[in-house]
Amino acid sequence: MTRRREKAAAPVGTRRAAREFAFRVLFEADRGNLPMQSVFTRAEGSMRGGDDTYPALSDEALTFAQELVQGINAARPDVDATLRRTIRGWSFDQMAQTDLNVLRLATFEMMYTPEPHPPVIESAVRIARKFGGDDSGRFVNGVLAGLSRSLNEKQKPATREEPQE
Repeated sequence: MTRRREKAAAPVGTRRAAREFAFRVLFEADRGNLPMQSVFTRAEGSMRGGDDTYPALSDEALTFAQELVQGINAARPDVDATLRRTIRGWSFDQMAQTDLNVLRLATFEMMYTPEPHPPVIESAVRIARKFGGDDSGRFVNGVLAGLSRSLNEKQKPATREEPQE
């Protein structure tokens, strides 16, 4: 077996691969109007069965993907409300479903996990470029950069003016 095949056959343990797996589950569940957990279970079975549609994930990466899928499933109303406040000039019906689902996944992670925003944004932009249209990467980057600034401002404690003596 060549080195390239050996490398391709080895399970991928990156968070980026787990995010992509979770995005694909989210997209399929959304487009097919299917329960997210059943789509995840089917995708995991396909991956373990050697279907090269999904890269083989390590157990750790698969656990992370599962956490993302369960989290977005539970927090979706709040995530969608946040995105509606953040995105100006576009409704969910006007946006490409690829971009919307990448944004949902990254927004969940930025709001509900301790993961620093820059790697989440970078992964989201890469996924958008891979699966979306020509401008998807820029659109996703712009929305998430604005959301990151907004979330960071909310986390800063209010500074009080000290009384002058």
